Amino acid sequence: MKAITRHGLWLGLTAALLVGCASQPAQDDSLYQDLGGMTGIETLVDGLLFRISEDSRIVDQFADADPGRLHRTLSEQICELAGGPCVYSGDDMVTVHTGRNISEASFNALVEDLVEVMEYQHIPIRAQNRLLALLAPMRGEIIRL
Repeated sequence: MKAITRHGLWLGLTAALLVGCASQPAQDDSLYQDLGGMTGIETLVDGLLFRISEDSRIVDQFADADPGRLHRTLSEQICELAGGPCVYSGDDMVTVHTGRNISEASFNALVEDLVEVMEYQHIPIRAQNRLLALLAPMRGEIIRL
């Protein structure tokens, strides 16, 4: 995997992918189960980070990111949002993204990458939509021009 580039903590998505601080966690664990539990979520995050490393539109925004920490916090966020047993231990989205000048185009590129990875991993459309709906409220905290 190519090193994740400089301004990357903004993904700590999103989300960085993007996640938990801006939204309410799921009331049940059905999304967590639909994503394949923790193993499925970690596989999703692996795929997303690889996809970002290959995406010239956003790779430079991750240059300063610690790949291990980014993987851990993204996995925690998605797990918590999906109703899993995790607790997100990262900073809030405003803190993570302030000063990074994340544009709408960059945000959209990350979402496109996430969707491509979910499709590649055969995550059901309903589960994809549920996850994206949980991540969407963070948009305003991430795009900080």
